[in-house]
Amino acid sequence: MSAHPRLSLNQATVKHASLLDALDATRAAGIGAVGLWREPVADVGLEKACALVADSGLRVSSLCRGGFFTAPPGPGRTAALAENRRAIEETAALAAAGAPGSAPVLVLVAGGLPGGDRDLAGARERARDAVGALADDARAAGVVLAIEPMHPVFAADRGVVSTLGQALDVAEQFPAEAVGVVVDTYHVWWDPDLPAQVARAGRGRRIASYQLADWVTPLGPDVLVSRGLPGDGHADLAGISALVEAAGYRGDVEVEVFAHALWDADPADVAARTAAAFAASSGVRR
Repeated sequence: MSAHPRLSLNQATVKHASLLDALDATRAAGIGAVGLWREPVADVGLEKACALVADSGLRVSSLCRGGFFTAPPGPGRTAALAENRRAIEETAALAAAGAPGSAPVLVLVAGGLPGGDRDLAGARERARDAVGALADDARAAGVVLAIEPMHPVFAADRGVVSTLGQALDVAEQFPAEAVGVVVDTYHVWWDPDLPAQVARAGRGRRIASYQLADWVTPLGPDVLVSRGLPGDGHADLAGISALVEAAGYRGDVEVEVFAHALWDADPADVAARTAAAFAASSGVRR
């Protein structure tokens, strides 16, 4: 079995699988790359995780996630920056362990408003300052910090950076080899300015990662886990893929779906279903 050569299975799609089981399921489905998450890596330790990745023969397309650095100056912010520096080191090590073509990309989710805070503009500014504090560390490690805009419904609690344009406003203040953006269809499919912003990202060589998930309705009580495999929902994934292709992105494309129905299923089955859905509905060129 062989899947689309640019498909990567993001570990969030098989969230309850161990790192080894996720790698095995990815490989069994003929998928050549995997997007890793820090928690399952931490479960086995970085050294063993690198060994498992090396043994799998898979490319590493990204590590999720850093960020959550909107706290005001103080111990919480200091701790968040230290944690992000550890994530940078992990990203470099895991990408080095992966097969040729692995990408040292650390996905950043800015974080929401600190408790009791209503200053959205201030939180965005602190997120920008945090990226600035980390950019030199990333560049020295050969890692790209990839700012992921999140759907506005998450602005309060998870991601104050809501549009691709806002992400680019931050990224463009730093060298492209250190700071880029994530285009995640689940979060940006609705944006009327998306074509212009994807083109802008392409001109600056800022697209560090491209992720696919569909927007399905009705939404469940937890919007975060109301996602679908490509083709299951309302997003024009083929259209967005065409924009990203036209912008010059040729890297791996992750399917990252938060959904209890997938998490409760057999990881091997989910990986096979992901490969089939991607082939049918992603619009990604080979």
